Amino acid sequence: SYGNNGFFSAAVKLYLDFLEDSKNNNSTVKDLEQIPFNLSTFQNDCKDAGLIYTNQLITRYVSSLATKPFVLLSGLSGSGKTKLAQAYSQWICQSKDQYCIVPVGADWTNREPLLGYVNALENTEYILPENGALQLIIEANKEENKNKPYFLILDEMNLSHVERYFADFLSVMESKEKFNLHSSDTPLFGNENIEVAKEYSWPKNLFVVGTVNIDETTYMFSPKVLDRANAIEFRVTEKEISKFLKSPNQIDLTQLESKGANMAADFIKTARNNEFEEINTDDLNETLVNFFGQLQKTGAEFGYRTGMEIHRLYQQLTVINEVISENEKIDIAVMQKLLPKLHGSRRKLCPILETLGNICVNDLDVKKDIFENEDFKLYKEVNGKLVLTEGVLYPLSLEKITRMYKGAIDTGFASYAEA
Repeated sequence: SYGNNGFFSAAVKLYLDFLEDSKNNNSTVKDLEQIPFNLSTFQNDCKDAGLIYTNQLITRYVSSLATKPFVLLSGLSGSGKTKLAQAYSQWICQSKDQYCIVPVGADWTNREPLLGYVNALENTEYILPENGALQLIIEANKEENKNKPYFLILDEMNLSHVERYFADFLSVMESKEKFNLHSSDTPLFGNENIEVAKEYSWPKNLFVVGTVNIDETTYMFSPKVLDRANAIEFRVTEKEISKFLKSPNQIDLTQLESKGANMAADFIKTARNNEFEEINTDDLNETLVNFFGQLQKTGAEFGYRTGMEIHRLYQQLTVINEVISENEKIDIAVMQKLLPKLHGSRRKLCPILETLGNICVNDLDVKKDIFENEDFKLYKEVNGKLVLTEGVLYPLSLEKITRMYKGAIDTGFASYAEA
């Protein structure tokens, strides 16, 4: 028996041992040995966790994050948009404090749900949003966290007008200015005694991902928003749903937790990089000029910023995935940066879509051979493998243009965003 003093001493010793263990564990997390980023590791880990994504889709997502820290995931409800954003965050982050998923409310009419506000009754107090968005920005801005990625995932981002609650983010993203939170020269204190400075920048290690569903309850994005993001559309093919239904597995994201945390610093270094090896972009430039001429006819042409961002995406695709082909990079750039702004009536769009479709093929009549041919397949099965049909240059863009063309014929109107 310890007796009273002996019991107290033993309890203190156990507590001190616990603190020492915690200290050692934290040290292990902080001093994690970093290695070069490897995309195929994340692709394989996703499969092990039961996530069904093509390697190309994962390449597009990671390259888009490295290109610009604002990515939109749109498309079919239940196709895995939020899960991909969550999976990558869990995989590359060391702790859960580095990411938060925020459901956007239909009543969001200003910046307060994301950036909080000064207490009107007590101007030395700052009210932080309960969803953790501002806290994430504060942590990402700390010098000791500069090599850790932070992810703000906005779920159902278009349930409210994006320009109303996200205006500060759109402005800071382009101007490189700072989020101005209050006018006091000294920090204010928020809930849990969190110190809130007068202003914060958007650091290179902070990434914002918005998921988007299109239906009668949501709002469309303006060109201002689309211009500043990489938009990735999620679709499910007949073959993919057939394969899934044969063995529907439960997703286990816990298998991904921190598996890629030792690659985080290299990923952020890639996202920060503005100097690339000089590569030939003549084919890309020619395609962009051809698209520009046609998009101009609908008032959907692109400006210098989009041109710069397409070149950066093209370069980052090369860095993230060394084996990706020239045509595949051009196809991804066109799909994510040029087509999202297309919308209009049948009379206005159909001639343009026909011309754009012809840019995506070689030695094919896009209207006769593809738009009006129900039996046309982008891919053909050869020896158990899917091979791109001869004459198709940019399958992603062509498939989207074809759907828009048929939608315009059937309903009299077409848009990149589909319900």
